[in-house]
Amino acid sequence: MFRQVLSAVLIIVGSLVLMALLAQGLSRTDLILENRQSALTYFYIVVLGSPQVVALLTPLAIFVGAVWSLNRIHKDSEIVVAQAAGMTRWQVASPILRLALACAVMHLAVNLWVQPASQRTMREAVSVARADLAAALIRPGQFTTNGERLTFYAREQVGGELRGVLISDMTDPDYPTDILARSAALVSVEGRPTMMLRDALSQQLDEEGQLSILEFDQYMFDLTEFMKEDSELILKASDKYLHELFFVDRKDYFQNKEADGFLAEANARLTTPLLNIVMALLAIVAVLGGDFSRQGYSRRIGIAAAGATFVLVVQLALQSAASDDPSLNVAQWAMPVLAIVILSWVYFGRGRRIGRRTARADSLLAARKKAMA
Repeated sequence: MFRQVLSAVLIIVGSLVLMALLAQGLSRTDLILENRQSALTYFYIVVLGSPQVVALLTPLAIFVGAVWSLNRIHKDSEIVVAQAAGMTRWQVASPILRLALACAVMHLAVNLWVQPASQRTMREAVSVARADLAAALIRPGQFTTNGERLTFYAREQVGGELRGVLISDMTDPDYPTDILARSAALVSVEGRPTMMLRDALSQQLDEEGQLSILEFDQYMFDLTEFMKEDSELILKASDKYLHELFFVDRKDYFQNKEADGFLAEANARLTTPLLNIVMALLAIVAVLGGDFSRQGYSRRIGIAAAGATFVLVVQLALQSAASDDPSLNVAQWAMPVLAIVILSWVYFGRGRRIGRRTARADSLLAARKKAMA
């Protein structure tokens, strides 16, 4: 049973993750279309987002996989045979619960270490890709901009050389500078991105409104200033490790402003792994929580599916609401814990009641046999 449910969960998680990554990848196509990055960079950034997707989809996959496997096994009367052979309700459910516990531990590890590391790496990779002026600016035959401060045009590109170059520098809007060059090449000077212009002509209006023209055989145009905005990397709540979410730097304006959101994210990191156990118990109650029926358990499964959807939606809503009201962080813990307690009582409590009824029936039957003897 453990192997069958595990295989179902892996198939479902794999399918859902591929769909989620496809959807996520479509939102990253601008890296290729606008920033002219390679397909390898594109797939690298998309794959870095997979840990968070896996963590989100694992509880749902456990529910679907457990329901599918248990329903098939139960309809083949294998559960009935196991119970008739003396297996308790705990022994029947333990493979599902062991798998749910293993997934919860994996989910917690992803939340605490894998997700922040991958999110940081992904955000840095996106930042580097967007700050790559060599890819963003060089579009022969087109006017391209980097914000509102720089406009670039090159007539053509021959090998690594640009020809017929125009640069409009609007860093100072009162005194803009236009540079014309016969050719140019992108180079690195002491680690700083620089455009080396040859046979260049610089035009600028001075304070008196007069046009100032300077000619250069070679002119080095530093691009560092135009990369500052893109290179600044602000970490979001999903990018931070647990201790960074709990212990906020109150001197930092941004962190102090988002302190409640960080606290809600920290509690969500610790509570969402419990949803794996909740989903497993819902699947167990849906299939094994009632009497045996060869016609299926569509009604019970439908109710359990609605319950699973309700739990997931409420948990996400509580996390969002806790960002504005920190007192709701208690509810983030209460929801999965109460669900586990109630579902355990429904399943295992029914087993004890059935056991007591069976024991009473056996004692009455023994008493009748004794009286007849």
